[in-house]
Amino acid sequence: MARRNRRMPDTKEEPVNEDWLATYADAITLLMAFFVMLVSFSKIEIPTFEKVQAGIAEQIGKREVVRPTQVLETDLRDVVFNLAMDSDVNVSTDDEGILLELGSGSFFKPGSANLTNDAVLFLKDIGDLLKEPRYLGFQIEVSGHTDNSPINSPRFPTNWDLAAGRAIAVVRFFGALGVDPDSKRMRAISYGETKPKLPNDDDFGEPIPENRALNRRIEIRIFPKYSRVF
Repeated sequence: MARRNRRMPDTKEEPVNEDWLATYADAITLLMAFFVMLVSFSKIEIPTFEKVQAGIAEQIGKREVVRPTQVLETDLRDVVFNLAMDSDVNVSTDDEGILLELGSGSFFKPGSANLTNDAVLFLKDIGDLLKEPRYLGFQIEVSGHTDNSPINSPRFPTNWDLAAGRAIAVVRFFGALGVDPDSKRMRAISYGETKPKLPNDDDFGEPIPENRALNRRIEIRIFPKYSRVF
C-alpha cells in the first residue's frame, strides 16, 4: 500500500521577547555594586549612603528619589532664611547627617545659659519642624563649645559647665516643645574649649577675638537613627 506523503504546513516561530533580561541584569549588577560599597564602608556616611540608595532606586524604578536628609536640610535652610539668621546659623552636612552651627553670641548672653529672644524664635521653628512625622526617625545631638577664656562664676565654675549648661538649655527647650516625649531622640554633650574651630590665640599667645567668637558655639547634629546608636 502506497504511503501518502503528508506535507506539514509552514509554521513560523515567533521570537521570544527577552528585553526584560537587560533590565534584570542591570538591577542585579547595581545591587551587587551597592552591597560591595556597603561592606567597604568602615563607617556609614549617611549622605553618601542615601545617594547610592537613591541612585539604585532611580535606575530600577526609573524615577527620581528624594532623600530624607536632603529634604530636611532644605527645610532647615528655609527656617534660617525666613528668620534672616544667615549670619548667625550655618547649615551643612557631614559624614553623619546635618549640622547646625549656632553662634553663641546671638543665642546666649556672655557667661550665661539663658536663651535670647532670637534664640527662642529660631529654636521654636526648628523644634516644630523636627516634630513632624516624616522626621521622627532623626536623632538630635546638641553639643556646647566655648573659647579658652577662663570663667569662674557661681553657676559655671569652668568652661565645661558653661558649655554643658548651654547644650542642656537647647535640649530642654526642644523637650518642652514635645520634640522628644520618650527621651530617646536627644542628648546633650559638653566639649568646653577642647574642640575649637580655629586657634584661640596667635603664635605669641595673644587672643584672636574673631576666632574666639567662632569657637563659642552650639552644634546641633541631626541624623537618621540607623547611622549611630546612642
